[in-house]
Amino acid sequence: MNRGLLLGTVIAFGFFVVLARLAGLMLLDHAELSAKASSQYRRESRIEVKRGQIYDRHGRELAVSLDVNSLYCYRGEVASPRTVALEVSEATGMKYADLIGKMTGPGGRRFIWLRRKLTDGESKTLGNLRSQKGVGFTDEVKRYYPGGTLASQVLGYLNLDNRAMAGLERQYNGTLMNKGGKVVVERDATGKVLSEGVQMDSRGDNIVLTIDEGLQYIAETALDEAMEKWKAESASVIMMDPYTGAILAMSNRPTFNPNDPGVSDPGALRDRAIMDLYEPGSVFKIIISTAALEAGAVTPQSVFNCHGGVMTVGGRTFHDVEKNGVLTFAQIIQKSSNVGAIQVAMRIGPDKFYQYVRRLGFGQKTGIDLPWESAGDVKYPRTDVSLASNAIGYGVSVTPLQLLRAYSAIANGGYLVAPHVVSRITAPEGRVISRFREQPRRVLAPGTAAVFKSILSLVTEEGGTAAQAAVAGNEVSGKTGTARLFDPRTGRYSDKYASTFVGFVPANDPKIAMVVVFKGSKGAIYGGTVAGPVFSEIAEKAFAYLNVPRDDAAGNNTVYLGRGEHEVVYTP
Repeated sequence: MNRGLLLGTVIAFGFFVVLARLAGLMLLDHAELSAKASSQYRRESRIEVKRGQIYDRHGRELAVSLDVNSLYCYRGEVASPRTVALEVSEATGMKYADLIGKMTGPGGRRFIWLRRKLTDGESKTLGNLRSQKGVGFTDEVKRYYPGGTLASQVLGYLNLDNRAMAGLERQYNGTLMNKGGKVVVERDATGKVLSEGVQMDSRGDNIVLTIDEGLQYIAETALDEAMEKWKAESASVIMMDPYTGAILAMSNRPTFNPNDPGVSDPGALRDRAIMDLYEPGSVFKIIISTAALEAGAVTPQSVFNCHGGVMTVGGRTFHDVEKNGVLTFAQIIQKSSNVGAIQVAMRIGPDKFYQYVRRLGFGQKTGIDLPWESAGDVKYPRTDVSLASNAIGYGVSVTPLQLLRAYSAIANGGYLVAPHVVSRITAPEGRVISRFREQPRRVLAPGTAAVFKSILSLVTEEGGTAAQAAVAGNEVSGKTGTARLFDPRTGRYSDKYASTFVGFVPANDPKIAMVVVFKGSKGAIYGGTVAGPVFSEIAEKAFAYLNVPRDDAAGNNTVYLGRGEHEVVYTP
């Protein structure tokens, strides 16, 4: 009987201990144990984000993200470092000595990248290394630009770590990478995801450009041909819709391939069209022209004595290329007379001159949605010499884009537009998130724009400085500029020139506005000779591409500022 009592007591005590333990686990240690359990089957995983796509205005891919392999090894674990180094060297062109040094040299980390972001061919060739101990492949995302050098400075590029370094990639990095973060998933003991519907990768939003791939190709091809002909140091061309500010094409030379930016000269990475400043020469005569016309200081028929093309102001002598005598104001612009332009500037004075410098957007950024745009440098002319120099485009610093925007104000009837390269942003599934909707502002009276537009059309006619900029079947309005390049190393002007043509076509109903700039050309220097023919070639091919008809003489007074979803009608 004592045995039965003892056994029952032991069993009861055991149950009591178990119950007490269960009560402790459930009531006292619940939170801590739940956390431990959760940590064993729940894992916080980072969502892999693929950059959004970049498309041209017609939906053609300009930048995409591809899944690629990268090759790595663990130092000290590779069975045959020499064999691996030799195969990688032969497949990729990397130096054998560098590879073997990474794998066997003293010091360094245990984990070593042998080759990041292999091409398809390299990956296939090196596939047999998968069986090598200590060597492995991992998936990475590589940015790929199908057009190669096409619009490279506009698009920008990424470094090996997918960090945006320039262009739209940098400007819209937050948009292209705006998805991602972390997600908590349930896994079994082997690590397999148990939860349904967990998205372990994600895409950023896409951007659709105003750039037209076809027009971009036309512009770049013409630029390459002219660079070869004139052996120029650099060149830029921008084509824009003068009514909306939509950039249709933007190209610079020298250029680079964003698929392999590391092999390029740093100077080729620059978007010169918006970053590089220069003294523009006679294209800057738009300032004295519009200011004088609006102030009533001149009419197209106003007469000026150009004194054989020589004039002295404040002890400094200014010259014309030709020995001009008596010219009307319209002829001053047509023949690009410096002496005549200086007389007009003296008639309106420094206050009015500087007012129109600012009104037409010089000395300030245009606000284009690209990084590192330059504001330029245009100071108030405090002396007669400064006013005379500024009037003919010296002593001022501008960008090609600023010039194009100012001339677009003539083309569209007096409105200063906002240049931009992104039309809209879309979600990965195609839903439109936002569109460009900025409105232009009036800076010139419609009559001023109309009169100066007619004067500019004389420039490309016989007797003008840019007859070679003419476009068959369409009237062109534009202006040439030829200016010595300042050398900051010597503090003096060099024997090199900037050659510019900026204009729009058709003159009566412009479809495109364009600026072409060459620097350091050899064999010719004048804007009408170097830049003018490039304008003509691009415009003619662009019109064929866009199916633009020949000039319609009818015309009207209505200015359409915008296309498609941006259309806003103004009737001056």
